[in-house]
Amino acid sequence: MGEGPHLAMLGSIVGDPSRASMLGALMGGMALTAQELAREAGVTPSTASSHLAMLVDRGMLAVLQQGRHRYYRIADSDIAELLEGMMAFHAPGRRPGPTDPALRRARTCYDHVAGELGVRLFASLIDHGHLVLRGDGIALSPSGETLLRDLGCVVARDAKPACRSCLDWSERRSHLGGRAGAALLGLFLERGWVRRGPGRTLTVTPPGTIAIDRHFPLGEGTADEAQTKVVRAFFR
Repeated sequence: MGEGPHLAMLGSIVGDPSRASMLGALMGGMALTAQELAREAGVTPSTASSHLAMLVDRGMLAVLQQGRHRYYRIADSDIAELLEGMMAFHAPGRRPGPTDPALRRARTCYDHVAGELGVRLFASLIDHGHLVLRGDGIALSPSGETLLRDLGCVVARDAKPACRSCLDWSERRSHLGGRAGAALLGLFLERGWVRRGPGRTLTVTPPGTIAIDRHFPLGEGTADEAQTKVVRAFFR
């Protein structure tokens, strides 16, 4: 069997406006209740429950039980990156990504930093040799491991890749996903360098601006150069 039926099934899942709204809300990385997701989608709780049951059954969402409450979240980073990649597609002549300037500047992509800030971080890591580009992906270099360790950034150990190149919804360049990307977002929030805003937005604080400029410097034109390196690494 070809991939057509699988793509058609995926399209039917995310193609419903209510389910798409729920998935979009959960891309902020926070687990939400069925009632909260019903409000996001503008549907009744019973309708939301039907949609959520399908999304869980198809492996798009996972359920967390906390006392009497059930919380829904994106199943894993693979699903989140699939959704971000789909969101990056746009019709010709239409500007990709959100229209809200705050969302374009900095936002969460599930558990890591996206938008202009996320692309800038990725470009800085590439430019200073903290990420090693390989034909099958990217990895932290010894200097990158040292940088994160010196910052007190703990990268969790599991079967998932430590670093992943995730195509940004609005910038159409790569930002850093994977366990390292999640660890950086956690560090930024813990240090108060960024704070969560409405929905998926992140706001860089004044101390955060100073710290990010110091630890993740970026020269003019580096983002484009870094993206070129990524493309060459994946397609050489």
